[in-house]
Parts: sequence; C-alpha cells; structure tokens
Amino acid sequence: TIQSEAFKQVLKEAITETLREQRDLLYEVFTDVLEDLALAEAIREGQQTEPATREGVLDILKGRA
Repeated sequence: TIQSEAFKQVLKEAITETLREQRDLLYEVFTDVLEDLALAEAIREGQQTEPATREGVLDILKGRA
C-alpha cells in the first residue's frame, strides 16, 4: 500500500541519517569488535602451541632471538 511504502521510505531515511550522524560511534564499535575477534583467534592459536619461557620472551624483547 501507499502508506506502507511511505513508511518504508521514511524509515530508510531515518536510518541513513542516524548512520551518518553516528559514524564515529559506529567506527569505534566495529573496531572494538574486530579487535576482540582478533584477540580471541590469537588466544585459540596460542592454546595450541607450547608455552613460552620467561627467558625466551626476554630474549625476543632484547633482540637476541
């Protein structure tokens, strides 16, 4: 119906305007989500490897590895 189509158009415009106005917030949210996903993947990978020794980590940090 015409009312339904008009409502859809108004809703689309409202969502588009909100997304434009909140661009920085959305960017921050997506960045946080991607960082969390990457951290979770790194943890999963790390669980499948041998633990690092303190000396080994310090050697890497000092550039001796």
